[in-house]
Amino acid sequence: MPRLYGFDNQALTRVRADERQVVREAVSRIRAGQSQAEVAAWMTAEGHRGTMGGEWTSMTLGRLLDNPAIAGLERAPHTGELVETGRQALITPEEFRELEQRPGRRGSVRSGESREPNYEYLLAGGATVCGQCSTPMTGGRTGAGTPSYRCQTSRGGCGKVRITASLLEDHVAEHVLGELARPGSRTALDQARKEAEVEAQQLRERIGELEKSRTELAAPYAAGQVSRDAFVAADKHITESLKAARSRLRFVEQAANVPLGGVEDLARWWEHAPYSSRRALVLLLLNRIVVRPARARGVRDVDDRVDLNWRAADAA
Repeated sequence: MPRLYGFDNQALTRVRADERQVVREAVSRIRAGQSQAEVAAWMTAEGHRGTMGGEWTSMTLGRLLDNPAIAGLERAPHTGELVETGRQALITPEEFRELEQRPGRRGSVRSGESREPNYEYLLAGGATVCGQCSTPMTGGRTGAGTPSYRCQTSRGGCGKVRITASLLEDHVAEHVLGELARPGSRTALDQARKEAEVEAQQLRERIGELEKSRTELAAPYAAGQVSRDAFVAADKHITESLKAARSRLRFVEQAANVPLGGVEDLARWWEHAPYSSRRALVLLLLNRIVVRPARARGVRDVDDRVDLNWRAADAA
C-alpha cells in the first residue's frame, strides 16, 4: 500500500517537509477559490508527483484532501464524526473542515446534495475527560444523531460516561463568561498565556528528544544487540509518548495563540467570536473539564456532574 502523500511512513508519525508545503499551498489555493482541477494542474506543472510517481489529477487530489489524516484526524467508526488522533498533521483541523465544504465535493453544502452538517465540538481534543477513568472524551453523535461527548472503550476508556454536547458547552460558556466579567480577568489571561507558551516550548523539546530516541533505537536493533520484542515494546512506548505530547502541544498552542489583541469587552467578544477563538479561550482558562456519570438516565442537570479545573487558583 503506498504511503499517504506528505508523510514519510505508513504510521503517519513522520512528515515530509517538502510535500507538506505543497499540500499547504494546494489548500491555500482552493480556499482562495481555485478549482481542484486548476490546483492539480499547477502541482503537475511545478513537477510535483504522487507517491507512485503519477501526475496529479482532480480525482487524486480530491482523495488526498478528503483524507482526515492530513489534519491529524480520523472518523469515529460508528458515528463518522471527526476526532483527533494526536498524530502529525499537514493542515489544521479547521482547514480540513472547511475543505469538506468546498464547491464540487460530494456531500458539500455547496454541491447541491443533502448532507447532515458537521458539528464543531468546542471541548474535544483533550479538554474534557471522563470522571470515571480520566480518559479524554471525544465528540460523536448518538444513535438518534444528537452531538455528544463520550468516553470510548476503543480509545482505552471505560465507556460509561456520555453527555449531550449542547448541555456541556452551555454550562462551560456560562462559567467562562462569569470569569471574563470579573475584575482583573485580563491580567489573569495574560499570565495564563505566558504559562502556555512556556509549556509549549517544553513540549517541543520533549518531542525532539523522543524522535531522537526513536532514531537511536534503530541502530542497536539493526546490529542484533536488541531483540525484536524489546525493540517493538520500546518503539510502542515512544510512539504513545509522542502521540500524547503532540496532542498536548496542539492543545497548548491554541491556548497560547488566542486572538485577544485589542479586545476590550471580553464577554461581548465571546458572543460573536468564531469557534476556533472561543475554543482557544476555553483552553486558556481551563486545564480540563471532568464529566461524571448522570445520576439517572435522561437527567439533564449538569451542575453536579461537571467539574471545571481552572488554570487560575482563584477562579470560580
